[in-house]
Amino acid sequence: MSEPAASRLLVRAEGSVGRITLDRPEAINAVDHGMIRGIADALDRWEHDPDIRLVLLDGAGDRGFCAGGDVRTLREQILAGDAEAAMGFFRDEYALNARIAAYPKQIVVFADGVTMGGGIGLAGHASVRIVTERSRLAMPETRIGFTPDVGGSWLLAHAPGRIGEYLALTGRTMDAADAIYAGFADHLVPADRLDDVRHALVTRADPDTPTEITMLFDETPEPSRLASARGWIDDAFAAETVADVIVRLRARPEADARATADELETQAPTALIVTLAAVRSARGVPGLRAALAQEYALVDWFGRTQPDLVEGIRAQLVDKDRSPRWRPATLAEVPAGTAAQALSFAPTVPLWS
Repeated sequence: MSEPAASRLLVRAEGSVGRITLDRPEAINAVDHGMIRGIADALDRWEHDPDIRLVLLDGAGDRGFCAGGDVRTLREQILAGDAEAAMGFFRDEYALNARIAAYPKQIVVFADGVTMGGGIGLAGHASVRIVTERSRLAMPETRIGFTPDVGGSWLLAHAPGRIGEYLALTGRTMDAADAIYAGFADHLVPADRLDDVRHALVTRADPDTPTEITMLFDETPEPSRLASARGWIDDAFAAETVADVIVRLRARPEADARATADELETQAPTALIVTLAAVRSARGVPGLRAALAQEYALVDWFGRTQPDLVEGIRAQLVDKDRSPRWRPATLAEVPAGTAAQALSFAPTVPLWS
């Protein structure tokens, strides 16, 4: 029998700190529906509890904070024709993402190790976002024929220059310096000092704020590789279409630019085209909730109309043959107007009622 979802979270009070630990280390703390609900329930209990002044969210084990959402279950639900169950998960997940961003008490997150996809949804919108030298952050959805969600499009849209388009289309991994530069994290703390930060959050009265406490332990990151690559990234990823981005990348003298062009040509064409439009559209929405609503419509569109999502999860996470068969297989075969159609899709059940 599978382990009950309730046992995959450790929820407790440590002094005036409400602590939630994702406790599924064998899956790098990937979150399922029960875990999402459990986190939301804890935030509900603590919101008006005068004994809890802040919340700490971290992950068990030393491999990562959270590898993402349980997309294998998503694939099974789509294949079984149970799109409503899949969308129910996303509604609860996105509501939690928005709740974290708007929570009246500060939420501190230790994004130590792997923090990707759904993990970004938990960590990226928190009040104080701490990374370590082991941190590896990414929104790799295009690799499974999907598009960045959990508010990822909002974070990507507000990254410097065209870094958002670059990270969204390639799914590239950020280290701590990159994550801070791109706006996905706030502070670098050595992994072996995280326990000291926890202890200080629980026991210290002066300084009083989580940010001030964190700054007692943080370090200046090394220069960001993303910052040093801004020249060719901004030039290429400002192009109007994905095909034009690839043309510009191939025209650049940098080896990394040409390697990026090769990489993009292996990704799901439909996902690339829709994702480029989605990140740019997210720049014009009024806030995170609007960006989540846009993402929710896209998720419904992908799940109900596109074969690439199921195929991408199969190739990357189920069979692991890393040989997805995208349909359509090339950018040129994607029908004109696909991105507009996706962005105008009306979900069966609205995200915000």
